Amino acid sequence: MEPKTASIGTIELTLEIIETIKQRGSIGVSEIAADLDYPKSTVHSHLSTLEQNEYLVSDDGMYDIGLRFLDFGEVARNNKKIYREGRPEAEQLAEKTGELAAIAVEEHGRGVFLCRPKGQNAVQLDSYDGYRINLHTTAAGKGILAYKPEAEVRQIIETHGLPRRTENTITDPDELFTHLEEIRERGTAFDDEERLRGLRCVAAPIRDGTNTVIGTISLAGPTSRLQDDIFREEFPNLVKSAANVVELGIVHTQ
Repeated sequence: MEPKTASIGTIELTLEIIETIKQRGSIGVSEIAADLDYPKSTVHSHLSTLEQNEYLVSDDGMYDIGLRFLDFGEVARNNKKIYREGRPEAEQLAEKTGELAAIAVEEHGRGVFLCRPKGQNAVQLDSYDGYRINLHTTAAGKGILAYKPEAEVRQIIETHGLPRRTENTITDPDELFTHLEEIRERGTAFDDEERLRGLRCVAAPIRDGTNTVIGTISLAGPTSRLQDDIFREEFPNLVKSAANVVELGIVHTQ
């Protein structure tokens, strides 16, 4: 491997600083320097540049992520046709069922929620628009993994692992591949308390004009409500129908 140039190292430190502030919230120079094991003077220089360019805001020496990132996020999201066509369908699912709907895609081996419309009875979760997940822990993610080449799935496993989130999380690669085959046979993916205890989710794949799966549309709710036929029949039929509408929009609109 070639050694990193100074400019690449500088960029990586900037990104590490941004990620640290995102994870920690309002934080000062000394804490960031200690977390990243860099001199305070170096960290302060990066912070000042980021603040001057409106990527960070500061108050009494404490730094937070600036809203300029929201602008970038909206541009990135609106550039995706699956979001533009999928959001109305997800909103209708949420309104019809009262539960939490979502559109998700894969990026760099993780799942990303593009939108999460909430129905009247939707549970409050730790996730949000833009939230990144391990694909193997959710119906939304497994519905994407199921249609990727095996070599790509193995690369994702090698990169991100199969971390356990609950006692139901699939952490064995062979078990996961068997599970993904079942998803392809059914055309829907299920998450039975695999990322969060007490939460179930159903997802259907969304294809583009080349029949490539580019994301999923899903419904999630508490196990107390997603039982029996609702979980195994009603909601799967709803998400598959919604996915079909989204696919038609993707193919036939500009």
